[in-house]
Amino acid sequence: MKQKLVVIGAGMASGRVLEHLTDAAPDAFDITLFNAEPRGNYNRIMLSPVLAGDQTYEEIVTHDDAWYAERGITCRFGEKVVTIDRELKVVEGENGHVPYDKLIFGTGSNPFMIPMPGHDLDGVIAYRDLEDTEQMMGMGAGNKVVVIGGGLLGLEAAAGMAARGADVTVVHIMGHLMERQLDPAAGYLLKKSLEEKGITVLLNAQSTEIAGENGKARALLLEDGTELPCDLLVMAVGIRPNTALAQDTGLAVGRGIHVDDQMITSDADIFAVGECVEHQGEVFGLVAPLYDQAKVLAQTLLGEQAAFKQRSLSTKLKVTGCDLFSAGDFAEGDTREDIVFRDPARGVYKRLVLEGDKLVGAVMYGDTGDSNWFFGLIRDGEDVSEMRETLIFGPAYQGGGTADPLSAVAALPPEAEICGCNGVCKSDITTAIDGGATDLGAIRASTKASASCGTCTGLVEQLLQVTLGDDFQMPTAQPICGCCDLTHEDVRRLIKSQELKSQEAVWQELGWKTLNGCHVCRPAVNYYLLADWPVEYQDDPQSRFVNERKHANIQKDGTFSVVPRMWGGITNPAELRAIADAAEKYDVPTVKVTGGQRIDLLGVKGSDLPYIWSDLNKAGLVSGHAYSKGLRTVKTCVGTDHCRFGTQDSTGLGVKLEKILWGSWTPHKLKLAVSGCPRNCAEATCKDIGVVCVDSGYQISIGGAAGIDVKETELLVQVPTEDEAIKVVMAVTQAYREGGKYLDRLYKWMAKVGLDWIKETVVDDLDNRRALVERFELSQSIYRKDPWAEQAKEAPRFAPLADLTLEAAE
Repeated sequence: MKQKLVVIGAGMASGRVLEHLTDAAPDAFDITLFNAEPRGNYNRIMLSPVLAGDQTYEEIVTHDDAWYAERGITCRFGEKVVTIDRELKVVEGENGHVPYDKLIFGTGSNPFMIPMPGHDLDGVIAYRDLEDTEQMMGMGAGNKVVVIGGGLLGLEAAAGMAARGADVTVVHIMGHLMERQLDPAAGYLLKKSLEEKGITVLLNAQSTEIAGENGKARALLLEDGTELPCDLLVMAVGIRPNTALAQDTGLAVGRGIHVDDQMITSDADIFAVGECVEHQGEVFGLVAPLYDQAKVLAQTLLGEQAAFKQRSLSTKLKVTGCDLFSAGDFAEGDTREDIVFRDPARGVYKRLVLEGDKLVGAVMYGDTGDSNWFFGLIRDGEDVSEMRETLIFGPAYQGGGTADPLSAVAALPPEAEICGCNGVCKSDITTAIDGGATDLGAIRASTKASASCGTCTGLVEQLLQVTLGDDFQMPTAQPICGCCDLTHEDVRRLIKSQELKSQEAVWQELGWKTLNGCHVCRPAVNYYLLADWPVEYQDDPQSRFVNERKHANIQKDGTFSVVPRMWGGITNPAELRAIADAAEKYDVPTVKVTGGQRIDLLGVKGSDLPYIWSDLNKAGLVSGHAYSKGLRTVKTCVGTDHCRFGTQDSTGLGVKLEKILWGSWTPHKLKLAVSGCPRNCAEATCKDIGVVCVDSGYQISIGGAAGIDVKETELLVQVPTEDEAIKVVMAVTQAYREGGKYLDRLYKWMAKVGLDWIKETVVDDLDNRRALVERFELSQSIYRKDPWAEQAKEAPRFAPLADLTLEAAE
């Protein structure tokens, strides 16, 4: 028989309890859910993007009506609980009573309102729920707003209203903003950033009274006599656990409702979870411990052994577009030393606090890519003495490497926490990816990583990119990144129309919000400039993905894959001996034949890359560009040389095409194949560009794929001669280079422009075809070179510290 479970409060913590319960035991409880708000569970953390106009309320709803209905939950929304009779085990609501076997308090917290004169005037609000957000959304040009409180909520409220055109002043009693999370230096940078957005920030400011007129707030008065006129005053000065009902019910209450490790209150049949809870003298406001509590409570209700343990927490936030991170104890002390890095031009500040050989605190502003690694060092109490000299530069510099956020993500151990809100570690996400979750939405659905505050989204996307490699796809129909409001298509069009020929010109002329772009937009902009202005623009290696900077494919354990080029899949004994010697010399654990008829050396250490390149170069082998957004391979069958069915020299044509196209940069990887007859042994009909040889010539097809999407090529043209086939392939490649969106495969570009347009441009218009070929040859004459040979010349084992670039490209 089902037990009767009553839940008071439809917030994020109690909502997570219901998720766990109904997933694990859908028939165990008859559930009734009370909520004073006239709605169910929504992500309160994401009210700030709703205020800023980046999202709608509907997009932050966690549990809609259908969700509750599917799980048979009786919802009594907009109804307050009046009393609870513990002896009869009855909850009395405004509209009637409900009996219970088990009862959960999820009453959350109340915003603290400073009890100064005028705090109860109309136009004085907190920042707590949707109604508060809607009032703030009504503030725009011509309105004056005062926000009391320089913490996270106050600053998000200020930024959201300022973005809507309101004149906003932030009043903060302390000497710097977000003093609980930031040190004074980082607080200064945050203040400066807010002021650049037009927000006035007053520090060390004591509020004394809210002046009113006709029952409505008119101005905030400060202790020094300053008067700040306002149409709306927002108090964002903290929260207090909502314990009134629990206290009236006779439960043990201190700062919050007392619970033990199993989330049981002083009544064995009553539980509490979330911001209303006090556990071992602590109350909780961050979502991560609330979700930990929810999991424990669900297990307790199901009779399983579980215990809530308070854990070390870090704070990683995005305030008004600025990345912030803090963890541990960053107070000064006689036994402590600081390591500080400042880059004023990029707005980056990092401070590490060491005590003895241990990292005990960290504060980061502007660049938080390595925050999870630093947090792990603090949490685990690891000895950092061996890496003291390079510690500030993050994990990618340990062992003499170069700065690569993707390398750092790849090197994270499986147990490394990625999403602090939901307690999701790296292995949880990689397992989900292996199970078919290949985009951010699928990762959120299967693991909940990045589904709460969203600050780990970039890290999750980097993990997707590391794990999926070339199959990782950026979201479509969205701005190129958070640095601007322009799509890839907009950026590409404006680069051409405005003749922008440098990254600096793009940042300045196209209204970039950041000084130098980010790891998402810089590779794309670098490619567009390179493709459109090959003579005027100089390629920026630091604006490339880690694989292209390392000239090798990063693997999930942080090692690399090295693939020498074999023209058309043809090799010889000398090359094979060189590959075998290199595999032995550098302890390569895996040697594999790829699907593109090449040999892959897997597991090469990053420090060995220059040396293995040098050895392979001496044997005449060059980079196979297996890591590049460019030509990978031209796969061939043996053709007329050996096969009795061959109609043309497919091997010879494949070698010629590869030698012409290699080293060319394209929006995404480019794979070709040439089959000597319609039997298609080289699988030419599932490549980006495929050539099938027939008795009368060469059939050229485009737009195939054999990855996540499986697509057959479509016939572009049949030509009678090998020379004409080569020219058509070159022209198609250049048209794709000039028109494709960065990280779109050729079939996606074809879907946008249409096969008919490509035929008109490449097949029918001979003058245009010649022009495309000439532009391709010009670009190749400038940019084609063997990166292995370039990088292997010096082959330094470790780069000197002074030579390490501090600007991470990703």
